[in-house]
Amino acid sequence: MITTADFKNGINIVLNNQIFNIVWFQHHKPGKGGAIVRVKLKNIKSGQIIERTFRAGEKVEDAILESKKKTFLYATRDEYNFMDMESYEQCVLTKEQLKDKVNFLKENMEVSVLWYKEEIIGVEFPITVDLKVVYTEPGLKGNTASTTTKPATLETELIIQVPLFINIDDIVRVDTRTGKYLQRI
Repeated sequence: MITTADFKNGINIVLNNQIFNIVWFQHHKPGKGGAIVRVKLKNIKSGQIIERTFRAGEKVEDAILESKKKTFLYATRDEYNFMDMESYEQCVLTKEQLKDKVNFLKENMEVSVLWYKEEIIGVEFPITVDLKVVYTEPGLKGNTASTTTKPATLETELIIQVPLFINIDDIVRVDTRTGKYLQRI
């Protein structure tokens, strides 16, 4: 158990049998009454952000998550197979567990699988991933200084907006948090 005095950004807590990550918190002492702590919490499973107010000194359960590095092996329909490179144990994750991040997966990619009490609750991807462009309209000479973009289909079938100078077979770096183009590699 931890108290509101122990709150920090990034700490995981259990509320109503769900695990939340503290995104933001603020101690507040109104002119009258006791101090309160305002908190923004992100649900680890659903990604939903909620706001909650706690009384100062209130106790909550600390959620200690275990992170295991896994390597993506292959996919079959809606199941994705990963292997622990130390123990060689394999685990299968569903499309629902990976959510929209499934479009960033490529073979031999390393991810962190989050566990809480022997249950998989989430997957952390690298911040950026480099993917090959498999289709886009051809770029024209001189289109390097414009902020205009065009759609490009990447090797994982993800479609993103890229600058006009990007061509087929170029490797682009994509931010996995936003799904946006960062740079050409």
